[in-house]
Amino acid sequence: MNAPLIDPFARAITYLRVSVTDRCDFRCTYCMAEHMTFLPKADLLTLEELDRLCSAFVRMGVRKLRITGGEPLVRKGIMTFFRAMARHLASGALDELTLTTNGSQLARFAADLAACGVRRVNVSLDTLDPAKFAAITRWGRLPQVLEGIAAAQAAGLRVKINAVALKGFNEDEQFRLTEWCAEQGHDLTWIEVMPMGDMGEADRLDQYWPLSDLRRRYAARHTLIDLTERTGGPARYVRLVETGQKIGFITPLTHNFCESCNRVRVTCTGELFMCLGQEDAADLRAPLRASADDAGLEAAIRAAIARKPKGHDFDYSRRTVAGQVSRHMSHTGG
Repeated sequence: MNAPLIDPFARAITYLRVSVTDRCDFRCTYCMAEHMTFLPKADLLTLEELDRLCSAFVRMGVRKLRITGGEPLVRKGIMTFFRAMARHLASGALDELTLTTNGSQLARFAADLAACGVRRVNVSLDTLDPAKFAAITRWGRLPQVLEGIAAAQAAGLRVKINAVALKGFNEDEQFRLTEWCAEQGHDLTWIEVMPMGDMGEADRLDQYWPLSDLRRRYAARHTLIDLTERTGGPARYVRLVETGQKIGFITPLTHNFCESCNRVRVTCTGELFMCLGQEDAADLRAPLRASADDAGLEAAIRAAIARKPKGHDFDYSRRTVAGQVSRHMSHTGG
């Protein structure tokens, strides 16, 4: 049962993203509806169940574990889970334990995360303008996030900024964000907005800013060197020669990254999604709760990986939202 997880296209699954909650203290317009109905607590995996599930994946060859949400740090008792996962780092079974966060709770938890072996965090930050930040997050406060980022740096955590490229919103901040990240010592990755959740087709098309355009803007101002390095995720990187910065591009639409996909996602209810851009999922909560033995859980994981598709179907090229999936981004944690 400890054979590695290999999908039908000979890709080894070594990267697991786990959502620990569907709740968030922000309501970002591309991620959630303003008035969300959240799941009842009984539907969510307990922290002990999350431990069992992640540990099973680690036994089966997962080397990188990313914790997501919603906002993972609003989950009550979440540091208990991070401390449990730290044992896999200590044993050498896991190479990296990390998280994606909106930064709102980092001032409280950065030191504890570092003590658990977390070495870097991804912080979602789409604008440095306080008014625009309040608008895009609906509930968020920029100073609180900047304080959290500073706390993460003080705790020795490497910070990568994730910015969703949004037409008509942060186009004018491309170089301001880039320069700020250079000053602060952060890497920066841009992400194309994805057609997820019932947000309105017109809104999605109006938001979509292809990163091919963003890259052309960089090339007009900087000398770009394509980098071959990979961090286990879907980003492709360039170096800006003039600043030495590393800039990432996650392009599920203009150039999908499916051929090298090594990751799967588990929701906070135990649904395993083999592809972010497909609806097919496997229920892992039932085998988790059916037995204290993990044989059924591991069998369910292997059966699901055997159905992992070659890639997603996201497409905006015809001015329609093709390949849209119904769940909100917060449901699968990005």
